[in-house]
Amino acid sequence: MTEINWLKHIQEPKYWLLAIGFGLIAVQLTLTSRTNDTDLFGTMLLFWGVVAFLIWERHESLTFESGIFASFFGASLIAFILLKSSSIFGYDFFIRASPFLIGISLALLASGTKGLKQYWQELLILAYTAIPPGLIGVFAPVALYTAKFSNFLLHYIGFEVQRKGVFLILEKGSVEVYHGCSGVNAILQLLGLALVFLLMFPTTVAQKIVVPILAVVIAFVVNAARVALLAVLVSLSQPESFKYWHEGNGSVVFSMIAVLIFGLFCWFAILKNEPQNQEQ
Repeated sequence: MTEINWLKHIQEPKYWLLAIGFGLIAVQLTLTSRTNDTDLFGTMLLFWGVVAFLIWERHESLTFESGIFASFFGASLIAFILLKSSSIFGYDFFIRASPFLIGISLALLASGTKGLKQYWQELLILAYTAIPPGLIGVFAPVALYTAKFSNFLLHYIGFEVQRKGVFLILEKGSVEVYHGCSGVNAILQLLGLALVFLLMFPTTVAQKIVVPILAVVIAFVVNAARVALLAVLVSLSQPESFKYWHEGNGSVVFSMIAVLIFGLFCWFAILKNEPQNQEQ
């Protein structure tokens, strides 16, 4: 490529838009990494990757035509995102909401208000990241359900255990299943993967119903097993092991197990039979 052609390419608006997009994504991921929430960072990284892949797959068919108002609004939104990002030093809900705001701003700059519908899949994925974990607790006492199921698991494998509300009491110790350990984060993570899967692959109506339900069940059961393990470690007076499986890399292991089980189901039950699936 000659120097003249190279200069022509970098002067095209879509390349400037691409550079702005990568810059905003880098800022958002940097803020996410500062929260020290491995699950949140992994989810954000995955969703950004999926969105970039979907855009790239369709970039030749997208309409790039924006108006003055849409461009001004998009640019103003980017300015707000950067200004707000500069004042965040720990966890803030804005970190969850910013991917959707970034998506909206870039879509407005690229295609205007009329072209937003081209990006409905990508915007839906980014909007999902804005769902706060505490919202699920408003509709269902997940911590209580987790305590009940963990109690069942411990009793089934032979431990003497009693449950009082969200407390699991063993012979030499007890644990409280509070909201952070209820599995809400794991449920949101697998539901997000289910959403991505349904948007990226053809599925039947029945599969569209089964996949999200299965994601919730897998996340809930795997997390309940983790809570049962933590209760056993407390009873055995193993504080270092408890800390590892509660706050350390051990908690990530259970997330990986849940993702692996869900991925295996999607692969063997749906993708291997993909020729038989038809979009309904």
